[in-house]
Amino acid sequence: METKKKDIRALTKEQLRDFFLKQGDKAFRGNQVYEWLWQKSAHSFEDMTNLSLETRQMLKDNFVINHIKVDQMQRSADGTIKNAVRLHDNLIVESVLIPTATRTTACVSSQVGCSLDCRFCATARLKRMRNLNPDEIYDQVVAIDNESRLYHNRPLSNIVFMGMGEPLMNYNNVLKAIDKITSPEGLGMSPKRIVVSTSGVPKMIKKMADDKVKFKLAVSLHSAIDDIRTSIMPFNATFPLHDLREALQYWYAATKNRITYEYVVWDGINDKRKDVEALVEFCKFAPSKVNLIEYNPIDDGEFQQANSKAIDMYVDILEANNITVTVRRSRGKDIDAACGQLANKS
Repeated sequence: METKKKDIRALTKEQLRDFFLKQGDKAFRGNQVYEWLWQKSAHSFEDMTNLSLETRQMLKDNFVINHIKVDQMQRSADGTIKNAVRLHDNLIVESVLIPTATRTTACVSSQVGCSLDCRFCATARLKRMRNLNPDEIYDQVVAIDNESRLYHNRPLSNIVFMGMGEPLMNYNNVLKAIDKITSPEGLGMSPKRIVVSTSGVPKMIKKMADDKVKFKLAVSLHSAIDDIRTSIMPFNATFPLHDLREALQYWYAATKNRITYEYVVWDGINDKRKDVEALVEFCKFAPSKVNLIEYNPIDDGEFQQANSKAIDMYVDILEANNITVTVRRSRGKDIDAACGQLANKS
């Protein structure tokens, strides 16, 4: 019976060095392999041309590289690109390249499906199959960086964890991926250009603060009134707004980093003056920014974008209370690549 080979990217550099020593080789071979795996994103051992043929065969005999494959790439009329990414076990996730005049942003997935149950989100309708490994998250970023260079003539500038899945429910792997992305031995990106977006898992927000992470935090809020938030995001019954706010106060006290709230305004759900006033009250404890996001329907008509008067009311009241607010227009709607639409329909 053939033993299942280990994915070599699960090994640290030290473990790779130890492996070569045990093979009677020199430890620095481990450094060479590590560089091929992360800085150069090698897809196969054959790519590692500064290793002897015998060494490459020995690696092939012992390990695999479970590299992702971009199964399908769709390009939107506005320049947005959506990748359907096939994993080594044939599961599919999606990631998106969002270009603007000044930057290109990768929106990456952290789970196959999602652990949570937001009623307005297409991804939430998919059963959570499994967490993504650090290398699978990393590979999404590499693929989008390559596309950014090819189609927009510049390297990737920003990363948001706003694709499929709840990043804080895959916390360890997300942190390991970000560590590789920001390491000089990986992609060397600044953590300040990375945003991790959560629907709000209080215990894990506090853990991020304790771990002194350097990336930015965004919270998918959508209502600052408990019963309304629970009606659209049922897990709020388990993680109510009081607990979320306490965790965010803890985060701000530890990091002094401004908090971004992602917020969709829906017709007849959270489009009243009381909704804005509750949001203002929720924001008061720390410097914050509110992104009002255009809603992208997911076919059943239950949730509808609020009218422009409601959006203007939000902007006016937030600005009157010195809260930074931005109205975000969605990108890539024609290829189901916009916020809340990732559901493996491609």
